[in-house]
Amino acid sequence: MQVWMSHGDQLTTCPPGFITVAETATSPYTAIAHESRPIFGVQFHPEVSHSIGGKEVIRTFVTQVCGIKGGWSMESFIPREIARIREICGEKGQVIGAVSGGVDSTVAAKIMHEAIGDRFHAIMVDNGVLRMDEAKQVHKMLVEDLGVNLTVIDASDLFLGRLKGVMDPEKKRKIIGNTFIEVFEEEAAKLEKQAEDELAQKGGEAKGKIEWLLQGTLYPDVIESISFKGPSATIKTHHNVGGLLENMKLKLIEPLRELFKGK
Repeated sequence: MQVWMSHGDQLTTCPPGFITVAETATSPYTAIAHESRPIFGVQFHPEVSHSIGGKEVIRTFVTQVCGIKGGWSMESFIPREIARIREICGEKGQVIGAVSGGVDSTVAAKIMHEAIGDRFHAIMVDNGVLRMDEAKQVHKMLVEDLGVNLTVIDASDLFLGRLKGVMDPEKKRKIIGNTFIEVFEEEAAKLEKQAEDELAQKGGEAKGKIEWLLQGTLYPDVIESISFKGPSATIKTHHNVGGLLENMKLKLIEPLRELFKGK
């Protein structure tokens, strides 16, 4: 079968107990299999369109080798995630959400709004490097089109002041991530104080504390931000993964964390 290979490294010998099940003219160990155990290895990209039959390779491995039924779908994911969020937050818990206007955070915000309604407070932070009128456009999309409660905070002076003179991209990302968390925690305290004042003036049922921070983190964000055992390197630290404060008070809710973004 035709497969896509784009590697600078390759096996020079087959591990003990393994046999070769696929090869090319330049790669003698393109795919290997253990002689007796269900362990396989490939040195090509079955997930790309260039690998003819690649999806079938993945499907066969998942269903026959791993024994997974494969009944997952986005249609089943959304209601299940909404139910999970409601269980986590309970009947009174409040969530503050980091929203940029991009696909990831917007989808996460919509799911959170569907789950807990106005107990979700979407926050867009103007960090001083937004496009012209971007904050206004995001506000219209979230509030008018999607019905999500959104507050825009102008923290441009704070961000630009901390980034002044910093040249290293990794340091910039960490500064941005840390500053975002500080702004969100400060805003959460303001919202709680506002709720307490309204309760004192009007009475009614008290809302729960803002304990959670919503982020639109995707799995590629996690992969690129963390170096695991072995030779894997950090590609780039995403501010919503590697830029988080170690002592942050808010707990994370990331509905999309295990998902990849499709076309």
